[in-house]
Amino acid sequence: MTIFTNSESETEAAGASLAADLPDGTVVALYGGLGAGKTAFVRGMARGMGINAHVSSPTFTIVNEYSGARELFHFDMYRLGSADELFEIGWEDYLSRGSVCAVEWSENVRDAFEGNEIRVNIEKISDNGRKIEIDGAPEPGAYKE
Repeated sequence: MTIFTNSESETEAAGASLAADLPDGTVVALYGGLGAGKTAFVRGMARGMGINAHVSSPTFTIVNEYSGARELFHFDMYRLGSADELFEIGWEDYLSRGSVCAVEWSENVRDAFEGNEIRVNIEKISDNGRKIEIDGAPEPGAYKE
């Protein structure tokens, strides 16, 4: 599926739309350059999941946890060099909790995914315009123990 947005709020709305029906235990792998709108998309995901929280990039903390009607783990892999580093910080523990995981800079940890993730590529096509490509479908309970 391809979506074109023309503002940050439209990018957030795309995230909200995707997340509203995501089953718990889904991994959403986000790809895109600096300033593409990955965090805005995750902000929308939180809203779509019934989470009322200030969503910001976890660049320095690696992961932010948000709770509300459901639970969302927001990862930023910008500072990690490999999937091994992600496993060292407890990736499998997060997956076993059965919440939705949104992972920015997924290209840095591609080996951590089992092929069941939803892939979201956000491309900046103008100052405000974004091309968002979404593909993949989670296998229900793929990451739950």
